[in-house]
Amino acid sequence: MTTASAKEHLDEQNRQADGLEPAEGSGDLLRGTDFANPAILLAGTVDYAMYGSFRDQLAAGPTDGLVVVELSTLGGDPEVARMMGEDVRFHSETEPDRRFVFLGKAAIYSAGATFMSFFARNNRYLTRGTRLMIHERKMKDKLVVEGPLTTCIASLKAKLHEIEQSIAIQNEGFENLIRGSQVTMEDVLRRAPENWYIEALEAKRLGLIRDVL
Repeated sequence: MTTASAKEHLDEQNRQADGLEPAEGSGDLLRGTDFANPAILLAGTVDYAMYGSFRDQLAAGPTDGLVVVELSTLGGDPEVARMMGEDVRFHSETEPDRRFVFLGKAAIYSAGATFMSFFARNNRYLTRGTRLMIHERKMKDKLVVEGPLTTCIASLKAKLHEIEQSIAIQNEGFENLIRGSQVTMEDVLRRAPENWYIEALEAKRLGLIRDVL
């Protein structure tokens, strides 16, 4: 390994240790039979009820070997998706004997794609015909400007800061999702505002997932 490549490898390890990206798994290519009995089965809206089910199944799951997380969702709360994803990242780092693998079925929309981004690309699988859908976070809110002028300025700045942080968090998720693939941030930022649907085989071709079952 050259000095330059060694430094790149060390930088990669440091980024993973800092939690900036999912640890890149080096596991073998899995086959359909490996997914016969997923340890964690999730379907429906990504919300706190799903999070509770996820935590219960995670605690009852295998303590070593393959841990398949199967998901089908039309979307939901992106912060809940991040919470579940952080659990996957944490356990992947602290329990190296367990290999966490994502299996997307039928539809992996918005928050579902956010959750998938926390799995290493080598541990992402989709069933045939599954669609990913990537879009920007949405906001629906009313801002009432009322009171002393200085207070009005503070309220406007607070809302602007909220939007700026939401964009930053959104883009961190995009970066995790596409890291190492053929998709660029320019591609995502251009297509996400109009909802970007990606069929499973196309997702594999783009390098977003490991394989299609």
